[in-house]
Amino acid sequence: MNKAATELPILTIALCAGEASGDLLGAHLMNAIRTRYPRVQFVGIGGPRMLAAGIQSLYDQEKLAVRGFVEVVKKLPEILAIRRGLIRSLKQIKPQVFVGIDAPDFNLGVAESLKQAGIATVHYVSPSVWAWRRKRVKKIVKQVDEVLCLFPMEPELYRQAGGRARFVGHPLAQTLPLVIDRKAKRQQLKLSEQAPVFVLMPGSRVSEIDFMAPIFLQAAEIIHQRYPQAQFLLPLATAATRQRMQDILAQPVWQKLPIRLMSAHAEMACQAADVALVTSGTATLEVALCQCPMVISYKISPLTYAYVKHKIKVPYVGLPNILLDRGVVPELLQSNATPQKLAEAVIHWYESPQEVQDLQADFSALHQQLRLNTDELSAQAVLQHATGQI
Repeated sequence: MNKAATELPILTIALCAGEASGDLLGAHLMNAIRTRYPRVQFVGIGGPRMLAAGIQSLYDQEKLAVRGFVEVVKKLPEILAIRRGLIRSLKQIKPQVFVGIDAPDFNLGVAESLKQAGIATVHYVSPSVWAWRRKRVKKIVKQVDEVLCLFPMEPELYRQAGGRARFVGHPLAQTLPLVIDRKAKRQQLKLSEQAPVFVLMPGSRVSEIDFMAPIFLQAAEIIHQRYPQAQFLLPLATAATRQRMQDILAQPVWQKLPIRLMSAHAEMACQAADVALVTSGTATLEVALCQCPMVISYKISPLTYAYVKHKIKVPYVGLPNILLDRGVVPELLQSNATPQKLAEAVIHWYESPQEVQDLQADFSALHQQLRLNTDELSAQAVLQHATGQI
């Protein structure tokens, strides 16, 4: 650290990421901030990547990684206790800025309380206000000083409501290469260059694993019957999801499936694979940016589905379809999320090389649109708020 850097005041930046995708964003943001401003310390809630980047995590991130309305209700007392505790601690610590990373139902409440206490607040990753509950925008601009948006259509919604927002691009588009060398990735993973390779991505939360993994594994069994040489990769983002997946795979029924568990490295798996079977969420964009054909699926409890289905204002749930504004990849949801239908959709991609080529051209165009220096732009925005230069 040079002399000029040592003369800088120490900044305390609070961050809170509620799940694995937010943990990745948070770690990239922390590293970019530290590069620009070395005398910084981080506190809040983070997962393994943010812990490795140096955050002091006040609570276990996994306790916040709950999916679905019904599932959240069961965990609500514990989640609310964590939020109260986090707000109380951060009011005592008095960071220069609080950055809520995704998880809007949790983080925006924290931000509102801290903003009222005179702490600058930034929300990183706009909620899907363009998809449902658009009226939230008016409330969000009162809760936070600025929203950092990953998609280009989002900032204008906040500006129209009198708030601040900026498009910073998507970090995955920044970090993933524009040109994929599938052969090299297979060699790196010691996979056959001739055999079919499929990726199973049942989710980044334990609750998603419980719902989706058995269906995905049954689909993989059907695919394996058609392609006996097939290889299956199953990347898992956290220790908790890996443990749950190991418990499921320990059942005798799955012993003959050639599945390789991977600790994270989803991008490497997708870059090596022919087709991915993926649970709807941020992972669908990662698969698209790896130029891997995919089948998107999702299944939640009937009560949760009944609650949300009438609130959705867009015709698709998968990010590639939403961003390209057409159904470029199949979405098999709820009653359509059967092992047979999933397997047939995966097989269709594997046996349709011309369609795959067209799809990859669409994915490449999407990649170019989202590719900015996201870490740098986000770090710049956070430091502007932290130093009062906004």
